[in-house]
Amino acid sequence: MRIVIQRVTQASVTIDNQVKGEIGLGLLLLAGFTAEDTEEDLKWMANKVVQLRIFSDAEDKMNLSVQDVKGDLLVISQFTLFALTKKGNRPSYINAAPPAMAIPLYERFVTLLEQALGKRVQTGEFGADMKVALLNDGPVTITIDSKNKE
Repeated sequence: MRIVIQRVTQASVTIDNQVKGEIGLGLLLLAGFTAEDTEEDLKWMANKVVQLRIFSDAEDKMNLSVQDVKGDLLVISQFTLFALTKKGNRPSYINAAPPAMAIPLYERFVTLLEQALGKRVQTGEFGADMKVALLNDGPVTITIDSKNKE
């Protein structure tokens, strides 16, 4: 599993000219999955996200988590995070989990995030043509891969 985390002051996802999910202060997560991802990977990543201290405290040091600031999460499925670009000019996505595997992983990840955060998480729609808007705060953008957790 691989995610891109963006600290935002606002973010939204629109599908067919309808806002599907939106947040104020919080984190926008772009999440990609592989066929090898496990329940352990999902749990580790969900806990890492909600506990990651990337919000500023009173002394302007990144010392607070999304939980600490009572922020929100917006999670967008993003199979292109596993693009292979070594050969040629057209990316290959063979390392990305196929939809039949990725959808349950995505849904489980959202559930685990909701449990860890203690509130509802906003989402896009798996496989839809989504328009994502955000106001990156900082900017702070971090990538995490569950295969690098050890």
